[in-house]
Amino acid sequence: MFIRFVVIEIDSNSQQRQGLFRAVQTLEESGALNAEDAEHLNAIFGWFDEHLREPERLAISSRHHGRAQALSWFKDTATDHIAKMRQLAKVLVCYGVPVEMIKAKRLGYILYEDEFQVAAFPFNDTPT
Repeated sequence: MFIRFVVIEIDSNSQQRQGLFRAVQTLEESGALNAEDAEHLNAIFGWFDEHLREPERLAISSRHHGRAQALSWFKDTATDHIAKMRQLAKVLVCYGVPVEMIKAKRLGYILYEDEFQVAAFPFNDTPT
């Protein structure tokens, strides 16, 4: 089983709902965050910087400037990562950004995989 956290906003690259990393970035850029929440989010992002690799490939095209259309999912065994995502979700919800957790078994065409995550170009029937 795989898990993804999303918001309502549509990502310009994937044309699917945004994940939480992008949603938090948008919230930070809005200037709405108070100092305490900004510090908390920075600590969470610092944790992810240390404990999660950035996928090497997110574009289905092998061209250098291919559009990043893959969606990132956590493996259900990545419990620490999922717990941190729940913390991100809690902050977003406090600022009026609804968050949904999606579960799926069939993700699509896998473009990247490591111990904690999978990045996949979704099948038509993949929940996104």
